[in-house]
Amino acid sequence: MTVYQKSADRIAALSPEQFRVTQQNGTERAGTGAYLHNHEAGIYVDIVSGEPLFASADKFESGCGWPSFTKPIEPAHIAELRDTTHGMIRVEVRSKHGDSHLGHVFPDGPRDRGGLRYCINSASLRFVHRDDMEAEGYGAYMNQVEDVK
Repeated sequence: MTVYQKSADRIAALSPEQFRVTQQNGTERAGTGAYLHNHEAGIYVDIVSGEPLFASADKFESGCGWPSFTKPIEPAHIAELRDTTHGMIRVEVRSKHGDSHLGHVFPDGPRDRGGLRYCINSASLRFVHRDDMEAEGYGAYMNQVEDVK
């Protein structure tokens, strides 16, 4: 069984933007994230811990300016916390083992796919292409990845 955890080495290797987003609860500017328009098949993992978070099959175009997903690939790897910053009441999404700030979840996603929109910062993610999943230890999630158009 793979152990996912936060480490000082991984934190030190983050770019300033990745550090600001994941460690200081930041938000990348809308429309700027590297994975916003990614349509490749694969999974998205925590940039710090490597824990699998979202699958390409669950990604959708929400128009919000950040990558959006209908559900986590492994719910046990997601922590949802009440967030009352910026004069709003929201639900923050963090990685369970890496404790990285990922983004927020909202109840305005596609109704036919559960109704949730996980609005996630690209800076908190690393994309693992379907062709590399087995070699990188994510083969168990191949059944949750499909070609996306």
